Amino acid sequence: MPKNTFIHRVFDLYYDGFRQMRLGRTLWLVIIVKLFIIFIILKLFFFPDFLKQHAEEGREADYVASQILNP
Repeated sequence: MPKNTFIHRVFDLYYDGFRQMRLGRTLWLVIIVKLFIIFIILKLFFFPDFLKQHAEEGREADYVASQILNP
């Protein structure tokens, strides 16, 4: 693959940029940790397992089908 293709130039731009970052690495780490915490908290506290509460174990597909077909 020639070195002057668009994909190679874009990859090279990002590779050099991330390689030379110092403060940016710390900021990216903070962002990733915050997103991880936010999504874990959202999953645990705001999105309960609806099927576990309303369907019998092993019969989840039947419950979903009945709810879709019989509104």
